[in-house]
Amino acid sequence: MNKYLAIAAIVFMVSCKPKAVATSATVTEEVVDDMKATKIIDNHYNNKSDFSTLYIKANARYADDKQAQNVTAEIKIKKDQQILVSLRFLGITMAKASITPTSVSYYEKVKGTYFDGDFSALSQWLGTDLDYSKIQNMLTGEALDDLNKGKYTKILLDNLYRLDDSNNGNTKKSYYFNPTDFSVNKQEVTQTAENRSIQITYPERVTHKEANLPASVEIKTAQPKGKSEINLNYNSVSFNEELSFPYSIPDGYKRIIIK
Repeated sequence: MNKYLAIAAIVFMVSCKPKAVATSATVTEEVVDDMKATKIIDNHYNNKSDFSTLYIKANARYADDKQAQNVTAEIKIKKDQQILVSLRFLGITMAKASITPTSVSYYEKVKGTYFDGDFSALSQWLGTDLDYSKIQNMLTGEALDDLNKGKYTKILLDNLYRLDDSNNGNTKKSYYFNPTDFSVNKQEVTQTAENRSIQITYPERVTHKEANLPASVEIKTAQPKGKSEINLNYNSVSFNEELSFPYSIPDGYKRIIIK
């Protein structure tokens, strides 16, 4: 199991094809009303997810310049507290990851290695600062950052509202919102000086009583050492079940450093 696939699973194991009626996130050609950035943000957060736990079964495909792999995944989320991801190939658990607000840990069986640390290594690998909230937001299809804490300029592009971070620093962030329900259609983070970027697209979404979740997710990363792409689909999702989060690193595994 390639270590980048394991990292990708930690960060990106999202999207769904639940047995509910899917609604396309592609906006039809129509006139989109002009609206201030602050109002778009307010409308986005009116869709806030309301659940205590989320259980996901998913398929995932990871590809980079050297390889491509397909796995299944089980994702458990205890809102604002813990995320547990199990990757399986042919029904056998090949890797497992545990994420809390203060720690990130995973192990993989093929090489008998594990990582145990904080978010700094993942942040460096992806080219953007990460924390627990951002990963949870990514999984549930919400804006990565707390948009109420920033300043944004707005433009209309392809019948979507795009908010660009007004920060003049090296890191550029853009968020694209559907004008019908103000869910996130796409979000991008770019570091020009380092030639790094990540793009997360949600082509479809499904509205549940508890949350408006992505129905498919496409993630593309680019940096000097290469490009990667992750395509994800949920087979099923369920909310507010009693979930257990068993996790322990097997004895004899070798600790690695993510560079």
